[in-house]
Amino acid sequence: MNVLVDLDGTLTDSAPGIISCVRHALTELGRECPSDAALRHFIGPPLHETFRKILGSDDPAEVDPVIELYRRHFSERGLYENAVYPGIPAALEVLKASGATLFVATSKPLPYAERIIRHFGLDRYFGAVYGSGFDGTLSKKSELISHILKAESLSPDETSMVGDRSHDVVGAKANGVRPIGVLWGYGSREELQAAGASILCSQPDMLALCIA
Repeated sequence: MNVLVDLDGTLTDSAPGIISCVRHALTELGRECPSDAALRHFIGPPLHETFRKILGSDDPAEVDPVIELYRRHFSERGLYENAVYPGIPAALEVLKASGATLFVATSKPLPYAERIIRHFGLDRYFGAVYGSGFDGTLSKKSELISHILKAESLSPDETSMVGDRSHDVVGAKANGVRPIGVLWGYGSREELQAAGASILCSQPDMLALCIA
């Protein structure tokens, strides 16, 4: 069995760092910032999509400067304002011991994802880390999953995608991969079910059973 695992909201609680960086970028440019509670709903999707929604604009002249400020702050501080969810290392240990091959599949830019995985000592569980480019390539989950399947020569029938948001579910289904939604992240049960997740995992120590 192959298991693709999302990062933000699945492996780690990255909300503090992401929210502080969004707030920093918007404040620096004199833009109004939503509440922390509202910003939590934006965690998970690609960054360009997130800021287009927050700013209410598709204009690169408005969106790109905010992303640049966000990334500058995130690379210096935000990516470490983060914590591994309790029970995740043990859950990954069980999966790996069962013979599953694990890969990180995140919309976050690859250099950030690799630094986070190494920082928290999770790299020993994964065969590889896959993420997006700074130019937005592979930020769409369906494209990222397709890329991983080809790069690793994985059979969709033998692969699951574990994530907390609808994008993970939709991306998995688009590639014939089994979606498994987790309920400890930023997406709700309703969001995951509406996207087509028939398997929902309530806590990390149940993950191996949900995937089996």
